[in-house]
Amino acid sequence: MAAMPFDHQPFLKQLTQRPGIYQMFGEDGAVLYVGKAKNLRKRVASYFRKTGLAPKTAALVSRIATIDVTITQTEIEALLLEQNLIKQNHPPYNILLRDDKSYPYIFLSDRDTYPQLSFHRGSKRKSGSYFGPFPNVHSVRESMNFLQKTFQVRQCEDSVFKNRSRPCLQYQIKRCTAPCVGLVSEEDYARDVRHTGMFLEGKSDRLIRELERDMDEASQQLAFERAASTRDQITALRTIQAEQVVESGSGSIDVLAVAQEGAQGCVHALYIRQGRILGSRSFYPKVPLATTPADVLANFVPQYYLREGARGDFPKEIIVNEKIEETELLAAAISSVAERKVALKYRGRGTRAKWTELAERTAQQNLQGRIASRQNALQRMEALQEVLGLDELPERLECFDISHSSGEATVASCVVFDSTGPLKSDYRRLNIQNVTAGDDYAAMEQALTRRYTRLKKGEGKLPDVLLVDGGKGQLRRAVAVLDELGIVGVKIVGVAKGKTRKAGFETLLLAQNVDGGDSEVELDVQSSALLLIQQIRDEAHRFAITGHRQRRDKKRRSSALEGIDGVGPKRRRELLRFFGGVKEVERASVAELIRIPGINKKVAEAIYSALHNE
Repeated sequence: MAAMPFDHQPFLKQLTQRPGIYQMFGEDGAVLYVGKAKNLRKRVASYFRKTGLAPKTAALVSRIATIDVTITQTEIEALLLEQNLIKQNHPPYNILLRDDKSYPYIFLSDRDTYPQLSFHRGSKRKSGSYFGPFPNVHSVRESMNFLQKTFQVRQCEDSVFKNRSRPCLQYQIKRCTAPCVGLVSEEDYARDVRHTGMFLEGKSDRLIRELERDMDEASQQLAFERAASTRDQITALRTIQAEQVVESGSGSIDVLAVAQEGAQGCVHALYIRQGRILGSRSFYPKVPLATTPADVLANFVPQYYLREGARGDFPKEIIVNEKIEETELLAAAISSVAERKVALKYRGRGTRAKWTELAERTAQQNLQGRIASRQNALQRMEALQEVLGLDELPERLECFDISHSSGEATVASCVVFDSTGPLKSDYRRLNIQNVTAGDDYAAMEQALTRRYTRLKKGEGKLPDVLLVDGGKGQLRRAVAVLDELGIVGVKIVGVAKGKTRKAGFETLLLAQNVDGGDSEVELDVQSSALLLIQQIRDEAHRFAITGHRQRRDKKRRSSALEGIDGVGPKRRRELLRFFGGVKEVERASVAELIRIPGINKKVAEAIYSALHNE
C-alpha cells in the first residue's frame, strides 16, 4: 500500500515566519533533507508549488512523510545549525553540500611586523593562531568581512603587501589602515591585531570594556575622531553579540523544552557542544492522564537518558524548561550511567535562558504542526461524528465563548474550524451591549442571536456543529435562540468543565430539544473527538480574551465624553476646562452644562443622557 503524501496545507497554515531550519523525514524516519530559511513558511511553501519544481525536488517532495522545524534568532544561526545537521545526518538530498574537505579556519599570522588575517583550510603548518573550525566558507567570509570593517587588519597576500607603493582601494573605503605604505604606526596596528584576536577567542565582553576605556581616554585628550572610531567599534561588537545566541556561551549542554495541549505533547531537544547548537530533535511522547508539562518531562528524561543503548555523548548539563520533582535523584542516576557528573538544571540565565526560549518556541511550533495535520484532523472529525451520532462527517464547527472582567467590556468570540483546522478568516468578535454586568447567559444569548440572525439572512454558512463553552444554562440559551430563529440541522453541544474542572475531564452536553432532555457524555482523555473539542474551545477562549483586553484597554484610555453626538474635541476641551475633570462633568445637571459657551440645551441633554445611560 502506497504511503499517504504529506499534507502540506494545514502544516503551512500554522507555520511560523521566523528564521530557522527545517528537516524533512521519510516514512522510515530517516532525514531526507535539511535546509535553512530566513522565513520558514515561505521557504517550506516553495517546495509545494503546483508547477516549476525541478525533478530532484519533486522526487524529494514525493517522499516526505513529516517535517520538523527548529526556530532560531537569526538566519546566521540557522545556517550554522543547518551545516551541523547535514554533517551529522548525511541526508541524501543534501549531496551537493557533502564533501571530503576539511573545515575552514581563520588564520592570524604572528611572524610579521604587520600580521595578516586570512582564510585557511588544510594542515596547520604556518606559525600563527588558528580560529575555528567554521561550518562552511560562507561563515568564515562573513566573520572576516565584519573584522575587516571593525578592526581594519590587512587581509591581502604577502606578495601584494610587499610590493605596494600607494594605498589600495581597501584603504579608501576604510577596510584597511594601509600598513603597506606606513600610514599606521606599528603600535596602533598591533592593538588592532590584539583586538581581532580577542574577538575571535570569544572575549567580546572584555574587549568592549577595554574599548570603552580607550574611548573615554581619547575624549579627555580631545581626540574626538579617534573616540568616534572606537565608539563605532563598540557599536559593531554589541550588534554582533546580540545576533550570536548560538555562538555565545560554552560547555556541553542538552536543552529540553516541553509543550503540551490536552493529551498531546512535544519535547524538543537542543544539543549544545562548545557553545554551539550541533543538532536538534522533536519527540512526541504519549501524555498520560491529567499530567502537567513538568510530569511529561519527569517521565521523558529518565526514559531518554537511562534506556539501554542511550547516546554515549552525555552532556555535562541538562537544562529543562519546567521544574521536575526528584531532580537530584534523576541527576545521580544519569551520572551513574554516564560515569561522570551530569547536572540537571531548571532554565538558567543569559545564554542558557535564550537557548531554552528557542527550544520552547520550537516545541510549540512542532506540536501545532502535528495537531494541524489534515490526516489527524480527519481522524478527529470521524471520532466526533461517532460521538455525536451524526449521519455525515461534519464539515464546519463553530464555538462561542464569553470574556469579561467583573462584567466590564464583555466580548463574545466565535471561532470556526473546518476539515483542515482553524478557518481564521471566518472568526468573529461581538461586543456585548446592554446586558447586566456578569450575566454570561444573557451575553451568550445576545451573541448567538446576532450571529445567527446574519447567517439566517444568507450572510454566511451555517455550521454542522455549534459548541458553547459552558454548562446547561448556556446550552439552553443556545437551543432557544436557534429554535426562535427557525434554524434546524445544527447539532448543539455544551462543553462543561466537569467535576474536577481540569483539562481532559470535560463533560459534553448534547441538546435534544428546546424542552430539555439533554444527555451527558464523558469521553476518555485520549479520545480524538475530545482533543478536537479541547482545541476549538481553547482557541475560542484565547480569541475572546484577546478581544476583551483590547476593548477594556481602549475604554480605559479613552474619555467618556468621546462618541457623544455634537461633542467634538473643542467642546470636550471646554467641558474639562470648565468642570476640571470627567467626574465633575458626570455630576453636572443639564442647567449647569448649558452655562458653558457653545453648548445649547439639545447638546447638554445629549451629554447628560450619554453619561447617565439614559
